[in-house]
Amino acid sequence: MADQLSKEERKKRRKQRTKKKNKQAKGWLREWMDALFFAVIAALIIRTFLFEAYRIPTPSMEKTLLTGDFLIVSKINYGPRTPMVLGVPFTNVYLPGVVMPWTRLPGFEEIERNDIVVFNYPIDLSPIAAKTNYIKRAVGMPGDTLSIDDTQLYVNGDSAESFAGIQNTYAVQVRDRVRLSSAKVRAAGGQLLRSQGGNGYRVNMTKEVAETVQNWPEVNNVKPFVLPDNFNEYSRADFNFSSGFNNHHHLPPVVVPSKGDTVTLTPDNYHIYENIITRYEKNDVKRNGNQFVINGKQTDTYTIKQDYYFMMGDNRDNSQDSRFWGFVPQSHIVGKAGMIYFSWDSERWLPRFGRMLNFINE
Repeated sequence: MADQLSKEERKKRRKQRTKKKNKQAKGWLREWMDALFFAVIAALIIRTFLFEAYRIPTPSMEKTLLTGDFLIVSKINYGPRTPMVLGVPFTNVYLPGVVMPWTRLPGFEEIERNDIVVFNYPIDLSPIAAKTNYIKRAVGMPGDTLSIDDTQLYVNGDSAESFAGIQNTYAVQVRDRVRLSSAKVRAAGGQLLRSQGGNGYRVNMTKEVAETVQNWPEVNNVKPFVLPDNFNEYSRADFNFSSGFNNHHHLPPVVVPSKGDTVTLTPDNYHIYENIITRYEKNDVKRNGNQFVINGKQTDTYTIKQDYYFMMGDNRDNSQDSRFWGFVPQSHIVGKAGMIYFSWDSERWLPRFGRMLNFINE
């Protein structure tokens, strides 16, 4: 009898130990699940309202920002936007047709001229927050008058401020029977684009590199490469804004729209405002000859509903920007480029340690 009780007691104790272990395991699992849940929520809040990581995918901002730079983008500088779509966090998967009412929370500064800004690509057809992120320099503020003459940008009649990282294409002439070395150009910080036949080359480089190349013994002359003002580059581009202009080296004076401005519409200037009126501010427009019918009312004026910006890449001849597709609405502003936290050189398969932890707008 004692042996029987002993066996039952041992069995009971084993069950108790097993139950305790299972309870402990469930407790650990619950703790891990809770920690993961709160980590995801915290990351989502940070990404939505504070900061977001961004990788430079193209050379449009070189040499200021390089392909392979990884940035921290601050949303608190200009004010974060509340969620605009319903979707899967940290992905570009969203519920089609569901657009949430949103607002921009207060930031602690306004966009200033020449800030480097991340924004949603305006003419993308997706909902605003699901559009592709672009990064450019804000060269034109609301109300500014911009023009481009022989590649030189003018803001309100004055030459735009220049920066060390801005690149342009230059025409380089060398001496007879001499070839320009692509490796030498690359070592100096430029990129040899093509030979023009004879003694001519086109080289993409900064002003400082151009001055260096000009002093090479094999080089006769270096000057900016400029498209003729009557060369129609935009005839092959599918953008309303630039369809009324010729090429990105020339732009007649254009006023960057500001909230509250009333513009007069004509057949000659409608290409400037078409996306603003129809795509960004959601109006129905019909044209009857030289007449405009907006939301069922005939009119020749339109009042702008939000501020707009003119964005350009620092790699001026290798950037598709506002010169092509027009203004960026204030509603599309994501944030201010803050700091390079990592940089990867895909050609050499090495990190660029010298670029890490560098602040961008300083």
